[in-house]
Amino acid sequence: MTSLSPGTVGDLEFRQVVEEYQGMVYGIALSRVGSKFDADDVFQDVFLIYYSKNKEYRNEEHRRAWLIKTTLNCCKRFLHSSWRKKTTTLNEFTNSPDNTYQFASQEENEIFTALRELPEKYRIVLHLFYFEEFSAGEIAEALGIASPTVRMRLKRGRDMMREKLKGEYNL
Repeated sequence: MTSLSPGTVGDLEFRQVVEEYQGMVYGIALSRVGSKFDADDVFQDVFLIYYSKNKEYRNEEHRRAWLIKTTLNCCKRFLHSSWRKKTTTLNEFTNSPDNTYQFASQEENEIFTALRELPEKYRIVLHLFYFEEFSAGEIAEALGIASPTVRMRLKRGRDMMREKLKGEYNL
């Protein structure tokens, strides 16, 4: 991990931040909105807001928490936008493949599909815990909820995933 200085955002620092956090921001967006095209839009919105805010961060944990919260807020804004409610994808009119992200293996696709079917409050904690390797405490801080709530959501989310996957995978 590169050391980024707190303070204003310059072009070089901005590129470092994007490089450092692109996987996390895109992963959260993809798990929340489900479409790679929509995740691209959320990704761009998050980093546009980051660049335009020119905010000071106490440390890297503060910056990371801000990016997570902003990503979740951009996803929520996107999912509840009137534009999205009034549009229809081309997939409904053609035989084109779904625009959801496709992983290299069938197993990964099945796990991602099962994860997308979970309620959002379970999906986000599972994503942060397993894909971003956050601790329950870090997730609690980033989401503004209590650690026991995170642990309970992890347990319930795992149980739901186990049921959806019929015990095929060890969670």
